[in-house]
Amino acid sequence: MATLSPKSILGTISGRIGDVVFSSWKGIPYIRAKAVSIKNPKTQAQLDQRAKFSTIMKFLKPLTIFLRVGFKNDKTPMSTFNAAMSYNLKNALKGTYPAYNLDFSRARVSQGSLPGALNPKVQLTLRGQIEYTWDDNSFETDSRADDSVLLVVYNSKKQQAIYTVDGNQRYRGRQLMTLPFSFEGDEVQCYIAFQNQRQTVFSNSQFVGKIRITRI
Repeated sequence: MATLSPKSILGTISGRIGDVVFSSWKGIPYIRAKAVSIKNPKTQAQLDQRAKFSTIMKFLKPLTIFLRVGFKNDKTPMSTFNAAMSYNLKNALKGTYPAYNLDFSRARVSQGSLPGALNPKVQLTLRGQIEYTWDDNSFETDSRADDSVLLVVYNSKKQQAIYTVDGNQRYRGRQLMTLPFSFEGDEVQCYIAFQNQRQTVFSNSQFVGKIRITRI
């Protein structure tokens, strides 16, 4: 793929001419070759890659909207979802074909340079809620007391997630997440991250742990 300068003599152009495709991404014009038809789409390498993608996709798809925030600051020239896909393919996949699995402790749902949570913990309350707690680390460089928490509770069995992108402030050290009744009996994976008040800087997400939802 090649990009075009805004001052290109080609001007504004889109579509296909012969085997060349003209398009743009995030305002950046580019050209690429037309996709070549593959005679055998089921080679072992292709099946292996599809199995990897499928495993990560099951995890990320319920988080599509959340990832637009969590990976908002990713510097790569791709969508937030693709940036999350790229990271997790490289870092959170385990197993071999065809039995790939996700290592939830290594998965990431947010990425950035803001300080994360200090001593984060989760516990199930009597009212069918998960309580997240953390220590106030607003004394750290680039950290502020009014940074807001980002939380994810992911149910791998149902491939569903609940989350917040505008939670309590860092100094408060506590946030409750109410669970749907359908989560009862399932195991969920819990993640935490922070963003500044302008929503311009985010932290890497942290895996806080897993909980079996025994009562709602």
